[in-house]
Amino acid sequence: MQISRTAPPLAGPVVAAQEWRDVTFAHWRIPPDDVAPLLPEGVVPDVFDGSSWVGLIAFELGEARVGPFPPSPVGSRFTEVNVRLYGVDETGRRGVVFRSLEASSLPAVLAARALFSLPYLWARTAQYARDGGWDYASRRISARPGQTGPGFQLSASVDTSTVVDDELTHFLTARWGLFQSRFGRTQWLPNAHEPWIIHPARIDHLRDDLVAAAGLAGVTQRAPDSVLYSEGVTSRFGLGEWLGSARRGAGWSEAAQRP
Repeated sequence: MQISRTAPPLAGPVVAAQEWRDVTFAHWRIPPDDVAPLLPEGVVPDVFDGSSWVGLIAFELGEARVGPFPPSPVGSRFTEVNVRLYGVDETGRRGVVFRSLEASSLPAVLAARALFSLPYLWARTAQYARDGGWDYASRRISARPGQTGPGFQLSASVDTSTVVDDELTHFLTARWGLFQSRFGRTQWLPNAHEPWIIHPARIDHLRDDLVAAAGLAGVTQRAPDSVLYSEGVTSRFGLGEWLGSARRGAGWSEAAQRP
């Protein structure tokens, strides 16, 4: 399935919606064989230019709502930091696979885990605008008193006078659904939003434990292969559907490579 900057229309009702604002995308190339064991059943690594990719994405999530209900006055706006991979199923649908999502709103964490089985984790998160860029921070809250969980700090400079519009950018950002394990099966959850307007960015400082905690040690010790920024979009999610009975461990193949 070709990658398009424009989302296909959602079939059926909108089950959730949220704003994603002031988004910084940092990405690293990784071997597809490193990604394959981390994907849900029926999903293989999606590949661009011979590599799979891991993303470390930080942004403000706002106006979160479920179904027809208005945003909750509590916990509907917070900084999120997620670690994500990219997969494709046997029908050619390309989507995100989240390894972790840090959020400072405990109600949002509990709701996302209960309603959608997403791997949200409670953390102290924040972001700050500065001249020419953004600073983001997160520290996962440990269940054990006196211990701290994995942390993250990112400072990025952005160039909003320039727009990035190339194949790799589309591959990393134009994702119209996610794959997740739920009740022992793999579910596809589609989403739609206006096309991203993407700007180039530069990492000024990064200290990260989250990618290693997600199963990919050592990746963020080197410079990212892509850094991008967007002022954001408003996203809507449709009804999920189950994947067929594809076999785990089938490996990645030419079918998973970008046409």
